Amino acid sequence: MRKQFLNFKTLFLLVFTGLALTSCSDDDDSAGAEGNARISVRMVDAPGDYDAVNIDVEAVRVQTGVEEDENEGWVTLDTEAGIYNLLELTGGVSQLLADEEIAPGYAGQIRLVLGNDNTIVVNGEEFPLATPSAQQSGLKLNINEELEPGEEYLYILDFDVDESIVNQGNGGYTLKPVIRLSVEDDAGKIVGKVHPSEFRSLVTATNASNRISAYTNASGEFAL
Repeated sequence: MRKQFLNFKTLFLLVFTGLALTSCSDDDDSAGAEGNARISVRMVDAPGDYDAVNIDVEAVRVQTGVEEDENEGWVTLDTEAGIYNLLELTGGVSQLLADEEIAPGYAGQIRLVLGNDNTIVVNGEEFPLATPSAQQSGLKLNINEELEPGEEYLYILDFDVDESIVNQGNGGYTLKPVIRLSVEDDAGKIVGKVHPSEFRSLVTATNASNRISAYTNASGEFAL
């Protein structure tokens, strides 16, 4: 009986130790997940007087851990690469470009890297859209924010199409992006609905330093 009791006691200690180790491991894993910051990037559009503006998104990159050197510390996020018509991103519609956990710390810039398949459609005719700077190093947008562990950050890239397209006068068009970067927590939003909704309406809000616009969608709804 004594021998059986000792074996049971030993087994109990082994099981208890195993549970303790498993618990510690789970706690460590949980702490590791909570130790990261989650960053998401979405794209919306301020309207322009074109049939379509198609942007070839290749990558979204974030500079982390470096406050002064613009050439170091870049992380490429898990990007929803593709060609997006900016004019479809109105009336509260947005496109998710990236969503990923990264190490916490200082974040300096976001870069939106574009490919070669950028086009614009004017009066039913499609033209190539030249974007030299965006293809080489990416469109640079300043964040200058400390990312905290366990927090989520949603950055919104608001293209102003009307200000971003340059008509070269020889039948060509160039993209010189004008983008307003905002953080969801800091960004106010104006939403509404225009009646009648049969016609596409342009809604504009202005203050002393900014002007933002959006077209209504098929239901007459808009979001600024």
